[in-house]
Amino acid sequence: MPLSRRTFLASAPLALAGCVSGRLSDVAPQAPARVVPPYYLAMYAPVSDEPFPVPAPDLTRIDPRFYRQEVAHESGEIPGTLIVDTPARFLYLQMEGGRALRYGIGVGKAGLAFQGEARVQYRRAWPRWRPTDAMMAREPDRYGHLGAGMEPGPTNPLGARALYLFRDGEDTLYRIHGTNEDWSIGQSVSSGCIRLLNQDVIDLHRRILDGTRVVVLQGGLA
Repeated sequence: MPLSRRTFLASAPLALAGCVSGRLSDVAPQAPARVVPPYYLAMYAPVSDEPFPVPAPDLTRIDPRFYRQEVAHESGEIPGTLIVDTPARFLYLQMEGGRALRYGIGVGKAGLAFQGEARVQYRRAWPRWRPTDAMMAREPDRYGHLGAGMEPGPTNPLGARALYLFRDGEDTLYRIHGTNEDWSIGQSVSSGCIRLLNQDVIDLHRRILDGTRVVVLQGGLA
């Protein structure tokens, strides 16, 4: 028997309800966007007094535990020592009284190739970058033209600052450097050594001196 218009309209909600699995209350709500406290928005604001622009990172893409913060940290190291906890993705600047300034880091393949003690031989603001001979031999189309080095700037893999680590006077090829790739903080990445947000590496650069002792841990903190 044909449905009247009134009967069809009355039954339409029931028909549509058949497309929904379970009750409406069973549908998982969408996670709200992360709200970043103003304190951190100010900490990671764009930097305008540099030779090149330093944009603000998207902090919603980074776990808040990797934001720069002062924490309790009993390392047994003297104040001023840098401690790179590679597995935990943290870099600590040891302070007095069992405290430390902690930075979140991203760890590249080269960052997994070094362990132990070194010294910051020198620091550079907006450094040049040169791929290693092995990189140029392995990927000549990608790196072969960079034998003389890459000019500083926003696209340079070393970012706004770089710390060059030496051991017994020899270059370890291990670098602590900046990055614009905010998503990589707290992550394992394909290239580079130890990367910090550019705002963080600028902050770290001004707090330490050439000759600073660095301890790199690959198996976590004791």
